[in-house]
Amino acid sequence: MFLWGTATASYQIEGAAHEDGKGPSIWDTFSHEPGRTRDGHTGDVACDHYHRWPEDVALIKEVGLNAYRFSISWPRVQPSGRGAVNQAGLDFYDRLVDALCEKGIVPTPTLFHWDLPQALEDEGGWLNRDISAYFADYAAIVADRLSDRVTTWITLNEPFIHMVFGYALGIHAPGKALFLDALPAAHHQLLGHGLAVQALRGGGAERVLITNNCTPVWPASGSAEDLAAAEAYDTLHNRLFNDPLFFGTYPDFSAYGIADLDFVRTGDLETIAQPLDGLGINYYNPTRIAGPGSDGLPFTDAGITGYPTTAFGWPVVPDGLRELLVTFKARYGTALPPVYITENGCSYEGVDDQERITFLDGHIAAVRQAQAEGVDVRGYFVWSLLDNFEWAEGYHQRFGLVHVDFDTQERTPKASYHWLREFLANQG
Repeated sequence: MFLWGTATASYQIEGAAHEDGKGPSIWDTFSHEPGRTRDGHTGDVACDHYHRWPEDVALIKEVGLNAYRFSISWPRVQPSGRGAVNQAGLDFYDRLVDALCEKGIVPTPTLFHWDLPQALEDEGGWLNRDISAYFADYAAIVADRLSDRVTTWITLNEPFIHMVFGYALGIHAPGKALFLDALPAAHHQLLGHGLAVQALRGGGAERVLITNNCTPVWPASGSAEDLAAAEAYDTLHNRLFNDPLFFGTYPDFSAYGIADLDFVRTGDLETIAQPLDGLGINYYNPTRIAGPGSDGLPFTDAGITGYPTTAFGWPVVPDGLRELLVTFKARYGTALPPVYITENGCSYEGVDDQERITFLDGHIAAVRQAQAEGVDVRGYFVWSLLDNFEWAEGYHQRFGLVHVDFDTQERTPKASYHWLREFLANQG
C-alpha cells in the first residue's frame, strides 16, 4: 500500500506545554529567551492539538489520506528524559493512535522531532554521548505501549538541520554556535538512532525508518573551485547522515580540515548501520554552491534564481525531488531501502492557496517520474496538516493544508485541502 499522508511535529502543534506532567523541552526554553524567535512567539499553545486532536484526526480522514506522520514529545513521556515515565503523556498518544487506527489511518510516529528534554540538554544534549542510550530507553518505553498498533516507526527527524541550526549556528534550540565543533551532535544522534532501531525491533516494530533532510547540490559553475565546494557541501548535508546508514562509514571530511572523527568509538558504525525498512526523505529545494567564502568553510551558498519562490523565499523546483531520488538510487544502489517522502510542502498565505496546489501537483509528478526511473518510493507526506509554529519564524509561515486562526483555533480547510481530497479520490 502506498502511503498518502500528512505530517506534523509535537512542539509545532500540541501546545499544553506544561500540562499533565509534561517536562520542559529545549524549545520551551529557547522560545522564551528574548530575541530567539520572531516577535517572541512560542509553542505554549500552538494549534492546541493536545485538546483538539479529534477534530484534526477527522480532517485527515475527510481529505482521504491513509497515513499520518506525527511526532511524540520525549518530555511528555519522560519529563526529565530518563527514569520515571509520565503515564498521562503516553495515554495521550495511546488515544491518538487508537483514533487513527479506527479510521483506517496508518499511525507513523517520529520519536524525536527536535524537542529534547531540557534536563538532558543541561547534561550536554546531543554533545553528550550518554544521550544516545537514553534515547534508546525512551524508544523502548514508547514501543512497549504502542507497537501492538503502530507498525511503522521513524527514529529521528532531520538530524542535519537539528545539528546545524541548533548546535552549529544557534538559530534553533538549544541555541549553540559551535560551527564544526557541533559534529559530535551528528554522531550521537546517529548512534541514538542505531540503538533505538535495536530497541524498536526488540519491542516488536515491523518497519523502522529514519528521516533525513536532503537536497540536490548544484555547483554554481563548472569551475574546479565550485565543483569541489559542491562536493564538500554534499558531504556535510547529504552524506554525513546517509553514508553511515548504508555504507557503514563516514565520508571524507578532509575538505573541512578534519582528518579524524575522534568521537567515533569501536563498534559505533556497526550500531548505526542497522538494517532499515525505509529511508524517509524530506525535500524542499535544491542548494546552489560556490567556492569558499570568508568564514573558513569550503563553500558558500550561491542562491538559486529563475524559479518561483514560496512565502519563505525558497525556490520551487519540483524536478529537484526527482533528481535527488535518482541520485540516491545511483549512489547507494542495493543498500538503499524503499524511500518515503516524509515531508514536502510550502509556505503561502491565504486560504485560496493556488500556489500550493501547483507545488503539490508538480512534486507528486516528480515522485512518479522517479518511480518510472526505478526508484522504489512507497509514500508521500505533505507538510503540513495545519498552519503551525514554524520554529524561529514563529507563526509567520503558513505550511498547512488547513488554515488555523491562532486567536480562536478555528480550522478552515484551504483550496489545497479540497484539491488533495479530489486528487486522492481519483487515485481510488
